[in-house]
Amino acid sequence: MSKLSHKVAKPTSIGGQALIEGIMMKGPRDVAIAVRNPKNEIIVKKESSEGFVQKYKLNKIPFVRGGIALIDSMVTGVKCLNYSADIAMPDEDSDEEPGKFEVFLEKIFGDKLGDVLVYFSVFVALLMSVSIFILGPTLVTGVLKNVISTTFGLNFIEGILRIGLFIAYIAIISKMEDIKRVFQYHGAEHKTIYCYENGEDLTVENVRKYSTLHPRCGTSFLFIVMMVSMIFFSLIGWQDPITRVISRLLLLPIVAGVSYEIIKIAGKSQSAFMSVVSYPGMMMQKLTTKEPDDSQIEVAIEALKNVLVENEDEAKW
Repeated sequence: MSKLSHKVAKPTSIGGQALIEGIMMKGPRDVAIAVRNPKNEIIVKKESSEGFVQKYKLNKIPFVRGGIALIDSMVTGVKCLNYSADIAMPDEDSDEEPGKFEVFLEKIFGDKLGDVLVYFSVFVALLMSVSIFILGPTLVTGVLKNVISTTFGLNFIEGILRIGLFIAYIAIISKMEDIKRVFQYHGAEHKTIYCYENGEDLTVENVRKYSTLHPRCGTSFLFIVMMVSMIFFSLIGWQDPITRVISRLLLLPIVAGVSYEIIKIAGKSQSAFMSVVSYPGMMMQKLTTKEPDDSQIEVAIEALKNVLVENEDEAKW
């Protein structure tokens, strides 16, 4: 039976991401990607975790670091996903000649083509997310302006519609078989981090008993973003559609920054209040995490072991 409490002996800043047949773990110094290949081997790739945020010390500036860290983590996440796909599902047609469009792009960008495609993917993902989950609900709710006269009521409906869209999206994709396996690896990631935070040896048996729900999960972060946005958007009234769209776009970095600080506090706090704050997001994780099998836990353990440092204080907040 999994432990349901998220109280831990030594809260850590180590986090991760579920991949295709693998897991990425990010520690204080390194990022490790562990992926199981078709031969049932666990392949590990390890590199420095210093990114744009750390390089320019932006991780030291509260409320600014949140939005930048989000984009930085998305870029890292896309790169890790691409790598895991290459390992878990090697392309048998890799010897085929590239198409004319690929040749054209290579001529323009050269060795930087891979990075360009990653940043383009992140841009498209952000554009779609903002359009569907931020701008969509405010435009749809605007239709009700003649029925609901209060600013609070309109912003409340907009927020509920946003949360409903997100839950529906997660519920739909969770039915896909490939996504189910990713969600199992997501559960393995959380269980393994819990095991480490409770000071136990990283063995399959020890990891297995922990919960798949963790307060520092990206799912919880997104839920907090929606709640914080509901509060911030309510403060600026309910203007015409164009003004609403512009105001929400301008407020997004602030919303992300505040949400990031909340999730950081939730990750290290053992208070009853923060448990209440974390509870809705953790319940949403029941959609994005599944119980892993032992082979998936083995991958998570291998990834985590490769980012641990001798001085454990470095892994703390």
